[in-house]
Amino acid sequence: MTIRSLLIANRGEIAVRINRAAKALGIRCVQVYSDADADSLAVRLADESVNIGPPPAAKSYLDIGTIVEAARRTGVDAVHPGYGFLAENADFADSVEAAGLIFVGPTGGTIRLLGDKVAAREVARRAGVPTVPGSAGRISDITEARDVIAGSGFPVMIKAAAGGGGRGIRVARSEAEFEQLFPQASAEAQAAFGDGGLYVEKVIGKARHVEVQLIGDGERFVHCFERECSLQRRRQKVWEEAGAVMLPDAVRGRLCESAVAIAREVSYRGAGTVEYLYDEETGAFYFIEVNTRIQVEHPTTEMITGVDLVAEMLRIASGEPLSIRQGDLKVSGHSIECRINAEDPARNFMPFPGVVGALAIPGGEHVRFDTMLYEGYQIPPFYDSLLGKLIVWGKNRVAALERLRSALAELKIGGLPTTVPLHAALAANPDVQAGRFDTLFLENWLQTEEAIRQLKKEEVA
Repeated sequence: MTIRSLLIANRGEIAVRINRAAKALGIRCVQVYSDADADSLAVRLADESVNIGPPPAAKSYLDIGTIVEAARRTGVDAVHPGYGFLAENADFADSVEAAGLIFVGPTGGTIRLLGDKVAAREVARRAGVPTVPGSAGRISDITEARDVIAGSGFPVMIKAAAGGGGRGIRVARSEAEFEQLFPQASAEAQAAFGDGGLYVEKVIGKARHVEVQLIGDGERFVHCFERECSLQRRRQKVWEEAGAVMLPDAVRGRLCESAVAIAREVSYRGAGTVEYLYDEETGAFYFIEVNTRIQVEHPTTEMITGVDLVAEMLRIASGEPLSIRQGDLKVSGHSIECRINAEDPARNFMPFPGVVGALAIPGGEHVRFDTMLYEGYQIPPFYDSLLGKLIVWGKNRVAALERLRSALAELKIGGLPTTVPLHAALAANPDVQAGRFDTLFLENWLQTEEAIRQLKKEEVA
């Protein structure tokens, strides 16, 4: 069935991104919005908009019944979930399809299978992909967890079976810490995901976070190469790159092939990402999870491959076969993305919703700023603080970093503090420039006098 009209079940920059990709394909767009987003750019760009409730996400962007009813009422053919909110909710995907509409993404069954982190580990094992040493399945109680730890030793990571996005995770470095953190992790997982189930993994020292972009039509699957996502704060990605230049070519090949094997194992449909930890000391990589949605950092892959991933998702959802062949995909250059948030890095990343003042968006060749901002826009306090994503491309990593520094210097968002100074400091950091970092680098660096001095200096400036 050809998609002629689309309901965008999200907000912010990803709603704008989906709108533009859909309109380029001649698709009419319907935008849902909460009371807080009535004057958003996504609403302004849409052909039609539907209010779905008050500002709290639980009463609007997470309300499956209201969103499906909006799709029915407006007569759309399909629903795109974006990322976050209901994007990885199997019940939402099932409800959309039960209403006779197209869900732009994997089936509800695939989302449910891969969303259970324990079940996803089993899928990886069946596909021959190494997993982090730890429990074979869900841990029923703390006694069973102790038996697992006896084989792996400390430190260990306690993780939510139904989790994602860095929530429901604790690191225990001793038995005493484990006894304290196990019930905390279960309670957080229950609150965040409605499932307090846990599993345990060995902590990989000096790990790098790498991921592989997948896309498939249920029968044929390709990878669009890998990304480096090790610069994180509180297990939330801050800066992403495509590709991961520290990977040896042989490892890169095995990594990407393993992601395709996982996609094949579940007959994957749509765009998705397989995430891994890479141990630089041993050269081993380990499966973490599959994100069954478009990723925040997808533009970096688009910059190095020329593939419009959102447009390809829409074509596949329309019933078209995958238009990409693996042999036709080539890497060209290097891309870096910085997540620009309404947070003050000099004040422990305190969120700062407010009114956008003067806005200067960098331009020039190979510079892209995906955003929902405009001058006078009131940033609501109810949602994620992401304002936009600054993405650059260069013929190599050195050139990409140089372009990034210039673009960051040009980017001005008046009226509120942002994380632009953090990214400017990172782009000038010798270790970042040399690629000497792992998943703990950023949090450790933020505690240094150098970081505190630089961020305070930027605040004064």
